[in-house]
Amino acid sequence: MENVVQKVLAGDRLAISRLITAVENRQDGVAGVIDDLFPYGGHAFIIGITGSPGCGKSSLVNSLAYRIRHPRDNEKTQKVAIVALDPTSAFSGGALLGDRVRMRDLAGDEGVFIRSMASRGALGGLNAAIFQVIHILDSAGFDFIFIETVGVGQSEIEIAQLAHTVIVVEAPGMGDDIQAAKAGILEIGDILVVNKADRPGADLTTQILQQMLEIGKGSAFEGQQNFHHGFLYQAPIEMAPSDAWQPAIVQTCAIKQEGTDALYDEVNRHHAYLMDSHEWKKREKTRLVREFEQSLKEAVFIRLRSEFPQERYSRVLNGIMEKQFSPNQGVVELMTRTLKKD
Repeated sequence: MENVVQKVLAGDRLAISRLITAVENRQDGVAGVIDDLFPYGGHAFIIGITGSPGCGKSSLVNSLAYRIRHPRDNEKTQKVAIVALDPTSAFSGGALLGDRVRMRDLAGDEGVFIRSMASRGALGGLNAAIFQVIHILDSAGFDFIFIETVGVGQSEIEIAQLAHTVIVVEAPGMGDDIQAAKAGILEIGDILVVNKADRPGADLTTQILQQMLEIGKGSAFEGQQNFHHGFLYQAPIEMAPSDAWQPAIVQTCAIKQEGTDALYDEVNRHHAYLMDSHEWKKREKTRLVREFEQSLKEAVFIRLRSEFPQERYSRVLNGIMEKQFSPNQGVVELMTRTLKKD
């Protein structure tokens, strides 16, 4: 791990890849490297892409990243990193790499870094290592970091605690058009995309989504409490409805590069809103608090687990298996060290 910090800061792709692998494998010494890289981050624009399987998330990321990498007029050239959370292979435990084959337009672009990561059964489709991976890519100088989730339903709201901007992708002909609303996924979307808009039913899907937004409009104003981005949000009384963010609905056909300009405009508009409203700092805090608490839970568990005698631990576990007490009672027994058979 020697000299890896300077190589990552210089944007060395091989060093970045090897460090991410070390993070996933929990290699010795990697925590110290992340600690050294941490002060250099905090600049990347993190965008979460979520939605049901088959709605075209990967193609949309490909289209949007391609647009970013081909600036127009006075736009500056920006670097893009993409982390695709793939389902875990039941045999190897690794990512299935299904998303990367849909990003051929980005192949060979030195300003684009693509990495597939296995979800490894993580709730919300997010591997616990994703927080450290973000620190790596952020410190390496990437302007945009796209996090594409596996798309598993309601637990996808976890992406809202990670990203600055969340794009929720829907597609016509995917079944119940209000399934996303039932799952609560519309509550986390800063931008809603109806992809595959060349298919029949795209306008109807857009109309239904608009109706859902209209139903919820205004609920977060005038000091009322509202759930947004995964946590209870208290809207300031002084915030007028016109000052608050209103999610837009954009129709796209990603494989044809149609609607990408409009989507990119909305992404930039939301970025400006985040900076002007100071919401950027709030979401940064949410992400760091989430990472801190997760690291704390893991450290506390490891420490406590090491203090439990194996015999006592096994007896509690056997007691649970034999229905002598519930898992919750087992925890109490273990923590208080008052097993009934002692």
